[in-house]
Amino acid sequence: MNKTRDYKLTVIVPVYNEEENMDNLRLRLGDFIEKSAVPSCVLFVNDGSSDNSGELLKNICAENKDFYYLEFEKNQGLSAAIKAGIDYTYSDYAGYIDADLQTDPEDFNKLIPYLGEYELVLGIRADRKDSFVKNASSKIANSFRRFMTNDGVSDTGCPLKIMNTEFAKKIPFFTGMHRFLPALIQLQNGRVREIPVRHYPRVAGESKFNLGNRLVSPFVDCFAYRWMKRRYFNYSVKDNNLEN
Repeated sequence: MNKTRDYKLTVIVPVYNEEENMDNLRLRLGDFIEKSAVPSCVLFVNDGSSDNSGELLKNICAENKDFYYLEFEKNQGLSAAIKAGIDYTYSDYAGYIDADLQTDPEDFNKLIPYLGEYELVLGIRADRKDSFVKNASSKIANSFRRFMTNDGVSDTGCPLKIMNTEFAKKIPFFTGMHRFLPALIQLQNGRVREIPVRHYPRVAGESKFNLGNRLVSPFVDCFAYRWMKRRYFNYSVKDNNLEN
């Protein structure tokens, strides 16, 4: 039986070449587990790291009973890592945070109170600590995405989210999907709420994003979303005889 069934919330943490952040991840996520408003665990997804992140993850998980991991054979990208984490999550809720820890795991407790009313609760990065170029490109991409999706969300790029797992598992995944989680939840008639959370500068490791995947890719992915949206459907099963 999948061990995440024993928890209310599984926090998915995609990891790609973050060996310098591993000790900080262990400490900060461990602190959150102790203070979490609901029983919670952590699921690391090693996205084919070429440094020592994978070995460090295994050691961390061996020493912490509420930490688990998946390991890809090769690098697949952020959307695939989130997708795999959701596929292997069987708690009621699936959370997501980036391994760079520019958001604080303890702020999950700011999102948890809204889970009964909303299928996706995500952060808004208050007082962002990024460079001018990163902030400007993010603002442009967010504005265009909001225009194309009409999701009403101001900061879909905030790497602190909690989703109803049942809804999360129905999301149609594709490369770049992580930018459209609110809109994809709304396609299922799910409700979305944004809550202000803290934001910090990166203190270790290197960003995996550049102008191309922060600005150009989101523009292209918006058209992929619009194509998919026109073909998306919901269905409701009235009856079956598959269960006792």
